[in-house]
Amino acid sequence: MPSHIDIAVNLVGSALEKDLDNVIQRAVAQGVSPLIVIGSDLTESQQAIDCCHQHPQLLFCTAGVHPHHAKEWHSSSADQLIHLAQQPHVVAVGECGLDYNRDFSPRPMQRKAFAEQLAIAVELQLPVLMHERDAHEDFAAILQEYRSELNGALLHCFTGNRNSLARYIDLDLHLGITGWVCDERRGIELAELVPLIPDNRIMIETDSPYLLPRSMRPKPKSSKNEPQYLPYISEYVANLRGQCPNEFAKQAYTNSAEFFKLAWTYEAI
Repeated sequence: MPSHIDIAVNLVGSALEKDLDNVIQRAVAQGVSPLIVIGSDLTESQQAIDCCHQHPQLLFCTAGVHPHHAKEWHSSSADQLIHLAQQPHVVAVGECGLDYNRDFSPRPMQRKAFAEQLAIAVELQLPVLMHERDAHEDFAAILQEYRSELNGALLHCFTGNRNSLARYIDLDLHLGITGWVCDERRGIELAELVPLIPDNRIMIETDSPYLLPRSMRPKPKSSKNEPQYLPYISEYVANLRGQCPNEFAKQAYTNSAEFFKLAWTYEAI
């Protein structure tokens, strides 16, 4: 059975938190391990770190402030994030970036929080896990200022267009693909773009509990997405790319392990 790393799981502060142990074990049973737990604000980042302590080697996490929470970024936030990001099990700064689709935080505050988190990633020489929705121009412009000094940059849940894909490839980003690509209503363009992502820059993720793949059959009884469904996404993406599913799974696993500087290799699993 192929092995997988789920690079973006909203395990805390979500519907999965109440069933955390079982979610992890169901994932392990399907060859999905470790999981990268996303920190969306400073409090949640600490909770993610605590979860990792309780499940060593099965969980790693990020520490950061999502653009939805950028309005909470204040004068002491940078120091708090620096402290969190240096804790064991933290493998990236994030989830940070820009979201102009929902504008839960004012755009100037989003841009400030994003830039300051990129600066922290540079200072700590940690990779960064990012979010961008309907904010391509500003996102790329801010990222461009820091990209040459960043030790790895990943745009998770990529759902952009051909032009944004070309720009992100030029910026040498890794790109995370979710079950969005399995949606016959809104994933059509992404399905056309997935084959254009370089082999060494593609990763896969569930972004659970969101984005349950619509094309799964039989359809899960619950509408909550889980890491256990990542193998389905992996095979779906492999088929779009015209690749052997096992070979694609190995490539995505290797990309993820190298990006997050995890100690083991695919062959050791």
